[in-house]
Amino acid sequence: MHALIIEDEMLIALEIEQLLRDLGYESFDWADSPPSALACARGQRPDLITADLRIIGGTGIEAVSAITEELGPLPVVYVTANADLLRGEPGAKVVSKPIQPRRLAEACAF
Repeated sequence: MHALIIEDEMLIALEIEQLLRDLGYESFDWADSPPSALACARGQRPDLITADLRIIGGTGIEAVSAITEELGPLPVVYVTANADLLRGEPGAKVVSKPIQPRRLAEACAF
């Protein structure tokens, strides 16, 4: 399985990658901005997207919207310290930072 991690802090992206490896994900792309996220998704369609809200040059919501507009629906988990900003996003799965491995595993069970 392939995951796209949209996160502009490398240490957090590496932590998410390791946690997803433990859940069976085998390959990863990492993006720190909406344009780079879209390019990664075009290169290899992800089985899962994790996205921070505040990233370089925009938001994780913008990145996910651009990806799903082009590729169709995909499983998304927002990993953020700003969960309150997702109140208007219907069906958004959210894991708060600092990341608790159990919470990420539960959110990734689609």
